[in-house]
Amino acid sequence: MKLIGRNDPGRGSKSVAGAADTEAWAQSDETAAALPAQRTSGLTVPRTDAGFGPDSLVRVSAREFAPAAGSYGPPPATEPDRDSFETALAAREQAALESRHRQAADQGDPNAASQLGALLLRRGDLADAEPYLRTAAAAGLRAAANNLGVLLHQRGHRAEAAQWWRHAAVAGSAPAAHALGLQLRDQGEEEAAEYWLHFAAEHGHPLGAYALGDLMEHRRDVRAERWFKVSADAGHREAAYRLARMREAAGDKETAETWYRTAAARSHARAGLRLGVLLEERNDLDEAARWYRQAAQNGEPRAACALGFLLRDAGDLTSAAEWWQEAAEAGDGNAANALGALHAGRGEAVDAERWYRAALEAGDQNGAFNLGLLCAGAGREAQAEQWYRRAAYAGHREACNALAVVLLQRGDESGAEPWFSKAAEAGSVDGAFNLGVLHAGRGEQQQAHEWYARAAAEGHGEAALQLAVALEQRGQLTGALERYRQAAAGSSAEGSFRLASLLDRRGDADEEAEHWYAVAADAGHRRSQVRMGVRAAERGALEIAESWYRRAAEAGSRSAAFNLGLLLARQDEEAEAMVWYTRAADAGHGRAALRLALLALRRGEPVQAENWCRRAADYGPPEVTERASRLLGALHAELSA
Repeated sequence: MKLIGRNDPGRGSKSVAGAADTEAWAQSDETAAALPAQRTSGLTVPRTDAGFGPDSLVRVSAREFAPAAGSYGPPPATEPDRDSFETALAAREQAALESRHRQAADQGDPNAASQLGALLLRRGDLADAEPYLRTAAAAGLRAAANNLGVLLHQRGHRAEAAQWWRHAAVAGSAPAAHALGLQLRDQGEEEAAEYWLHFAAEHGHPLGAYALGDLMEHRRDVRAERWFKVSADAGHREAAYRLARMREAAGDKETAETWYRTAAARSHARAGLRLGVLLEERNDLDEAARWYRQAAQNGEPRAACALGFLLRDAGDLTSAAEWWQEAAEAGDGNAANALGALHAGRGEAVDAERWYRAALEAGDQNGAFNLGLLCAGAGREAQAEQWYRRAAYAGHREACNALAVVLLQRGDESGAEPWFSKAAEAGSVDGAFNLGVLHAGRGEQQQAHEWYARAAAEGHGEAALQLAVALEQRGQLTGALERYRQAAAGSSAEGSFRLASLLDRRGDADEEAEHWYAVAADAGHRRSQVRMGVRAAERGALEIAESWYRRAAEAGSRSAAFNLGLLLARQDEEAEAMVWYTRAADAGHGRAALRLALLALRRGEPVQAENWCRRAADYGPPEVTERASRLLGALHAELSA
């Protein structure tokens, strides 16, 4: 999350000009207002960030003065003839007005000089405006003094501009106080700046209220919120956004949402983005998408990226890719990574690499990490390591972990350990788990368990499993159960199986035990699948039992293959039963080999029976070895007779 602090430059520069360059502000407040006592000591460190300051006035073109202050011309028409006529009429009226003001000003009318100077200032004719504004300002008209300050500031005469703004502000001009406050702030004179900005804000100047709030927030003054609210209530969208951010940071999401809505309704792009995030967090996805879309259309690439993810989750990959591409082309690295992942998932490695590189160029180190994954998937191990290393040196925690794994796999344990440590310290759950594995491999159980505990606390199921096994081995069954539950909740199939087994042995939670067997079995855990088959067979649900046995046997479980053979034999399907007995015996299952020996004897095949007997004796377990040995002895006696 980026820090709050920078203002909206596009809105700010125009608004300041409009506030300071027009008599309309000054004419309504000619009565001098009482000034508060000014503080001149205790100046703070100068600010370096851009804001609503007189510097922004320098960048306001003549063309921008009119829309900021109010155009003298007619509204645009849709018909060309009418537009041409009304434009010409407005030009004649403007010329007539300027002529009247000029004639009166030349005859010594200071009010006319002030009006003419403002008109020329809006038009950008600074050289012609200056003498008229000087005349009116010298006559004591504060509107003229204010506008003269604007003119001088645009010409780069900042010191003299400040003098005229001060004259106007002392006479009660809120716009002049605002402009003076901004200039003082930009010079680092924050105490004096606060004085004049406070004066402007107290006299109803919304930009003054905003600038005062901005200054106070910079100084961590709790009064900032009040002035942002004053400015926001007057229609300042950036103030509404800043107020919303403050409320969100304070945990008041309800009020934050209200102000985000206010700013977003005024086309504030970042407010639309944040509003979308809040709505998405509470699963109001349709409305979140609407605000993301508006923010994206107002130029916020992160909103376009977020909209892409919403569309992806809704199954509309085509539209998602379009928004991601728009965001990526605007420099959003997250969107570029998303496009890369989309192409990688389709097997389009060239396009995936292109977007991952675009993400990296945008400053997103996920791009380097993803390039590493892409190269590793293609068997380009050396290149993968280079990309992992680049991302790791940039602080990418999962890249640190991936690089450590690569180093460990080629036997460089001393090189891997610091990267595992860096990953774990940066918050990588996998890094913490792998560091635990590294210590466990050295017999350093205490250190291993410390890292397992750290990973388990973040939801790492396999780390919780390691802790649970250790507790069970020490006979601490209550603690083991708790850790097994944590492992199961962390999607560890082995954790679910061991939890079910422990509950099964305890004998007081049969229903819960079956639940966890089923969870593990559905995740492909073969021993759980066998256990589910056994339970189903015990209650007579033979079709269900057969289904579980088949799943496990086809995945390579020799016990499941043997049990499936037994089940089929009971159903008089001897031919298929023989297939599964043989598969189990070939995988080293002693009982299956003994069963095949007995079946061979029934068929009158003593040599085949002897071969299976020998294998059963070798495979075990002990009771099978004993029975196979007795049978083998009997076979020898019969064959030698």
